[in-house]
Amino acid sequence: MNTRLKCLLLDDELPGLTYLKMLCDQLPELEVVKAFNNPTLFLAELPNLDFDLCILDIEMPVMNGLQVANLLNGKPVIFTTAYKEYAADAFDLNALDYIKKPIKIDRLKQAIEKAIKHIGNSTYQNNKTFIQLNTNKGKAILFFDKIAYIKTSENDSRDKVARLFNDEEFVLKNIAFEKLTELLPSSDFCRVNKKEIISIKAVQVFSFDEITTNLISEKGKKIILTLSDTYRNDFLQKVKI
Repeated sequence: MNTRLKCLLLDDELPGLTYLKMLCDQLPELEVVKAFNNPTLFLAELPNLDFDLCILDIEMPVMNGLQVANLLNGKPVIFTTAYKEYAADAFDLNALDYIKKPIKIDRLKQAIEKAIKHIGNSTYQNNKTFIQLNTNKGKAILFFDKIAYIKTSENDSRDKVARLFNDEEFVLKNIAFEKLTELLPSSDFCRVNKKEIISIKAVQVFSFDEITTNLISEKGKKIILTLSDTYRNDFLQKVKI
């Protein structure tokens, strides 16, 4: 990548945050957009910030870093913590890396190099017009403009069901929503609750907590989805004129 990664920092302890920013400022491939010591303020400002990556402390009061990461809609995350017992949970969230405190600059540089590679690959993916996934029908090529919405399978929560605009369905085998949000173009798709992602093209009307689609159910009625608090701001940003 030719430009520096734009990064947000979050650590509730000011000395730790100051030290982390000092290390980040020493890496020419990294630009710190803003540093926060409060997860609530971090989330409040998030929709207005342009960034590629977040470096988050895990152990924080009120809301920990794992909970914050769940609200980032697939943005890459590097976790920092003094507690190794969080490692498994961190990687369940598809974290790019997990750095134990005290942080050393060589270890941070290693994590940033991993982020550069990952984000470069994601940019390549976003220039594509389709994804290839394992499905119940074998390897399938699904074009982004044909996908209407994706929901959790009722038979196995590890699987997801992708419905196309022509009403054809594919069961996507053993894939997390976090991975899907990385693969799908973020401007064209939005997660609206814990169990569903929708194409913006499938939205007909919406209210504070409900989305009526232009898709028809087996019973002949419009499919209506719940718009949850967690994903409302992101959805409203994407449908804003």
